[in-house]
Amino acid sequence: MAELTETDALRAVDTIIDNFGSNQRDAYFSGFAPEATFVFHSSPVRVESRADYESTWDDWVRDSGFEVVRCSSSARRIQLFGDVAVFTHDVETILRLDGVPETQRERETIVLEFRDGHWLAVHEHLSART
Repeated sequence: MAELTETDALRAVDTIIDNFGSNQRDAYFSGFAPEATFVFHSSPVRVESRADYESTWDDWVRDSGFEVVRCSSSARRIQLFGDVAVFTHDVETILRLDGVPETQRERETIVLEFRDGHWLAVHEHLSART
């Protein structure tokens, strides 16, 4: 088995963030395992799978013209625990909803697992940041 490094795990996270920040929907979701779960402070329930989140994303696009304009990451930390990595950071996202830009400031945790030779996100949690 290859040596698992923080650099490789961080590269996987950066790909997810970059794809999200450039509104590359399919590429963004490809960074997540099918069974990944998602917790968003703006949602009353946990999203139980990548497919459920993809469907929710499509609803946002249909209902409000949801589009990610830009996403930036700061106060970053990655920790390795064997074949699991936990990434935490502050994230600032500019979205466009109904044609109007909106800035969201959040804290995020992304949990990754090393499987089949690469890092894959298995959980994402967003909290509001004041």
